[in-house]
Amino acid sequence: MAPRSENSIPSHLLMWQRVREYAVPPSMIENATARRAVGDWAGACAAARVDVDLDLRAVRDRHGTELATHLRADLRRLAPDLLRWHMPRSAPDGRLRAGLTISLARYGSSCGISPQLVVRTPPARADAGQRMSLALWEGSGSDATSTTSTFTSDHAQHPYPHPHPHPHPHRRFRLDLHRHLWDSDRSGELVWRCGAGAAPDYRWASSSWAAEAEVLLRAEGRPRGPFTVRLGTRSRAVLDLVAPDDSHAPTFRPLREALPPQEVAALPVLPEAAARALPDLELLRNGLIAADRLHPLVAQALEARTKQMIRTVRTIPAVPTIPAASTARTALAPPANPPDDPHQVECRGEVHRIALRDGTLTAIDHDPAQLRREELLVAFGGPPLPCLRAIEQVHRDPEALPAVRERLGHGDIAGALAVVEGLLGPGAVLRDGPLREELESAAARRIDHGLFRSGLVAAHPGAGAAAGGKAPDLRYAEAAHRPRLDRRTPFSVRLRQSRRNRPRSALT
Repeated sequence: MAPRSENSIPSHLLMWQRVREYAVPPSMIENATARRAVGDWAGACAAARVDVDLDLRAVRDRHGTELATHLRADLRRLAPDLLRWHMPRSAPDGRLRAGLTISLARYGSSCGISPQLVVRTPPARADAGQRMSLALWEGSGSDATSTTSTFTSDHAQHPYPHPHPHPHPHRRFRLDLHRHLWDSDRSGELVWRCGAGAAPDYRWASSSWAAEAEVLLRAEGRPRGPFTVRLGTRSRAVLDLVAPDDSHAPTFRPLREALPPQEVAALPVLPEAAARALPDLELLRNGLIAADRLHPLVAQALEARTKQMIRTVRTIPAVPTIPAASTARTALAPPANPPDDPHQVECRGEVHRIALRDGTLTAIDHDPAQLRREELLVAFGGPPLPCLRAIEQVHRDPEALPAVRERLGHGDIAGALAVVEGLLGPGAVLRDGPLREELESAAARRIDHGLFRSGLVAAHPGAGAAAGGKAPDLRYAEAAHRPRLDRRTPFSVRLRQSRRNRPRSALT
């Protein structure tokens, strides 16, 4: 079998490979696990960059001690790092799917109120840091507009001012039926609910659709009946769960009679966690991730199956992995060809070394006085030494920039700064260039997220236009104003607003 090239790897696998490398760093898993082990669920959420928008005392005062006790038990079992590991992602960058409200647990209804523990992702315009938030959502079948995050004596007053674009729990992205994806006590269920028997397309867990549909319909109060599976943007499969009697395992088949679109939209939707196979299985099958790089709870649940996949992968030619420079040691490792290494430079017919000295990157084979004279000569427009030219290039556009960009995109600010400090030193002064632009853009996006959390921006840049009013933000005072695209605008927003898929005006 011929070796596989990087172009032969599906794009979704490359995306999940980057997600597993950067989205949930080992330091986050270690800190969150240590705090969860001592019962500090709030500290575990803080370590996993999860904001808590609920108050247990207010919940007890409003709903009683029993519900507050169940909620506190769920919070103590919550593994926020495991939840982040399994959260829905958006292609092609693999970031958290923006603007989602996902149900984690449902509690008994009282007086027409059915509280749900939910996790929310911010909208794309405020997704800096890739933070999530926990809240308690109130709602019922007749009232889907109740979106309080916590409860006070004045129920009409919203104690947390940031409005969410989609406060209602999403039907397709729900984890209340898949507690093994966030509950540390039930993570072992992953081994038989991960869609490991999916074939021939490993992306779909069709072999477990019948069992998962039975769980879904039972939760909806329906013993049997039709359900839908979303296969694509405009593709849905309408299936019927059937069984001769309760003693036989149910199976599914295509619905014999086509239903009107309105009835199809009202059918229960198989959750995305049940419809698709676990991406970690496909990464293991293709040798794109090592078993020790999985989340510890995932690796423990898949231990037996992982050993079987490793034996299978040994017969498959090696495939390329994520580029190096993920750590400072990797970025500074000596290569096989010294002249091409930015840390070993050919300068005036000799090979000179560039290394960290006193917290800065410097040419150690040059005398400090000579370096000061050469820097003064460059300031007057003279040609720089090859060593100084290499240092300047590393400061502006280092080889580790892709790794820094990935870490910043997934919210790992500390990891990105560690790579920069390991490459340039803690005392380095950044020059103008791509590296500095990435760091400044990340800082500006964090300000946007803070404004969203504090409620100082409108729910949408065009908020107030529908009601004929004016948006509270002066930057969007005009209803027809189109936000300006600049380097601080998130890439996903720039891509969406710069597309011209349809003509803006008809041609006559």
